[in-house]
Amino acid sequence: MQIQVHTDNNITGREDVVRLVQSTVEGAIGRFADRITRVEAHLSDTNNHKSKGDDKRCLLEARLAGLQPIAVSHLAPTIEIAVTEAADKLQRAIESKIGRVQAR
Repeated sequence: MQIQVHTDNNITGREDVVRLVQSTVEGAIGRFADRITRVEAHLSDTNNHKSKGDDKRCLLEARLAGLQPIAVSHLAPTIEIAVTEAADKLQRAIESKIGRVQAR
């Protein structure tokens, strides 16, 4: 499973962010690694000059072999929370998708 991380110009600490995304995503969906070809993470700060509110966005897109991509996103006050919550959403979405495919 390949994990690609893309950030906008307002996200600082790129190497730390990449490690955070990789460890969080692998922890959440690692058991599906044989079915997932690639995960793309897009991180952005929607209110780049303000620090109030849920302005950090994490969009995760998982590409499953033979299936349409699954995308989820989460807005939070910090990148860490946004990544964690988006990874949890992605895990549930993949479980649901795989469950429906196996039910056929």
